Amino acid sequence: MTDLNRREAIAAASGATFAATLPSLAFAADAAGAKPTGTGAQWDLTEIYPSDAAWEAARKAALAAVPGFDKYKGKLGESAASLKAALQAISDMNRTVMRIYAYASLKADEDQRVAANQERQGQAVDLFTRLGEATAWMSPEILTVGKDKIETFLAADPGLAKFRFGLMDTLRRAPNTLSAEGEAVLAGTTAPLDAFSEISGQLTNVDIPWPTITLSTGKSVRLDNQGYALNRDAPNRADRKAVFDATWKTYGQYKGSFGSNYAGHLKGDMFSARARKHKSALEAALAGNNVPETVYRTLVKEANAGLPQLHRYFELRRKMLKLPDMHYYDIYPPLVQLGRKFTLADMRTLTLEAVAPLGKDYVRTLSDATAKKWMDPFPRTGKRGGAYMNPAAYDVHPYLLLNLGEDYDGLSTYAHEWGHAMHTLLAQVNQPFETSDYPIFTAEIASTINEQLLCAYMVGRAKTNQEKIFYLGQQLENLRGTFFRQTMFAEFELTAHDQAEAGEGLSGDRFTAIYLDLLKRYHGPKVEIDPVYAAEWSYIPHFFNSFYVYQYATCISAATWFAQGILAGGPKERDNYLAVLKAGGSDYPVDLLKRAGLDMTSPDPYRAIVTLMGKTIDEIEALLA
Repeated sequence: MTDLNRREAIAAASGATFAATLPSLAFAADAAGAKPTGTGAQWDLTEIYPSDAAWEAARKAALAAVPGFDKYKGKLGESAASLKAALQAISDMNRTVMRIYAYASLKADEDQRVAANQERQGQAVDLFTRLGEATAWMSPEILTVGKDKIETFLAADPGLAKFRFGLMDTLRRAPNTLSAEGEAVLAGTTAPLDAFSEISGQLTNVDIPWPTITLSTGKSVRLDNQGYALNRDAPNRADRKAVFDATWKTYGQYKGSFGSNYAGHLKGDMFSARARKHKSALEAALAGNNVPETVYRTLVKEANAGLPQLHRYFELRRKMLKLPDMHYYDIYPPLVQLGRKFTLADMRTLTLEAVAPLGKDYVRTLSDATAKKWMDPFPRTGKRGGAYMNPAAYDVHPYLLLNLGEDYDGLSTYAHEWGHAMHTLLAQVNQPFETSDYPIFTAEIASTINEQLLCAYMVGRAKTNQEKIFYLGQQLENLRGTFFRQTMFAEFELTAHDQAEAGEGLSGDRFTAIYLDLLKRYHGPKVEIDPVYAAEWSYIPHFFNSFYVYQYATCISAATWFAQGILAGGPKERDNYLAVLKAGGSDYPVDLLKRAGLDMTSPDPYRAIVTLMGKTIDEIEALLA
């Protein structure tokens, strides 16, 4: 599992609560080591639209209908019926546009070399922008109608019940909602402010002349991002060092450009936060899901308090790899090798067996879904890398793009992404469309708990100490990469934004210094960090989706808490967890978890994951004794 392609959210322009947002694409991992195979996609997109022509007809019809929402303007407060009519019309359009987007994005990712497919995806994104601009008046008008009248309408018409949460959320955001004209202007700033992410991608994927080096095996590798990910865990230590040296030296040569670009992104965040009268960019980012700042700050505090266990892991890694010392380029090789291969059929069987603690209904639904043509499992030339679950075709089913190798990473990715798909299925069965879409804050719990149940299952059935150590080592690496590393990223973002908001000078040198300090603190005094490697901050694309990565750390903490309860408990613990999935987006995520017995504002879930890391290290050390 890598930090580069873990989970990515794409948001379209939207000023109104009920305007569309592009669905999240859940990235699990790069297919490191996987080789292009197969001749074509294995999912069936004709279930969304039977042809490109049918998709184009749907897009044009939706585009023509967007201006028609003006007829509802100024009428929301006339009656419960008029309010419901407007909400339902916009909800129906969201549903249609999401389906249009699903087809276009999936088709584009089948083969990124096909220009027509990329153009369709761009047209789908533009459609979202148009819809956001056309409905930007809605939130200000709901606020004008006022809470008392809205409550009267809700009581008078049961058909408004499915819109209650959205209406109440709009009223909650009153202090940060602008006039209709102001909302329309902000809706139009999305594309310009997204340009910083696009520039970073252009630099990384097109403009930078990546070096080619020769490994000790005689193999020549070009160290673009894919080449780096595929070779950073090279068995030969000198090769690993050469990979790190060449990659981060190259990034460092462009730190001025990366720094200016990221500084522009930070200023964009400050502009958006101030425009909505938020005290900070962090407050603005957390406001959407009503996440208290204490969650973010408690996470960072507890991760720092748990660093001694992370440092123990690095020392264990040094001993097991039989190294005289520990360097930053030594963190990726596996502790032990596992020669076992897993076919796609193996992955399905093992995942179904591993998630048995979630109950017969869960297993039955997953068994049925995994037997259908919902996923594109294998890598091939031109196909998008990484892995994701796309839930946008609400009236069809979720789709999964995977790039599986026949190793444990492939098996873990399979379980992870089907966890997302199960979350979508359970939410859609138990919620109306309007409250079925869940935020990232809970989304990664569903995927990560599947990984944890899989690991527990494989450890319990390991036939040798070597095999058991392998799976336990995978668990340690998951905890390092998803809890500690993502929290380190979250702390980088917090520091960078704090300095920007304080009026400090911003540059590539400044960001590199911040990141170097974090690398040294998180990895401890016994891991050597070459200052050149601090250019790594410019490699992380998620920094352009501000205050996003912290949710990986909160999710693995919550998943650990739930998994331990389910494995040690019974139906009550299982049902509490499944209730969170079934709730979809019907309430704020922190409140949903609190009802299930988990308070994310407290230190408990973060301390639990640090404790698990310590116990896992203890278990490996006992097996080695």
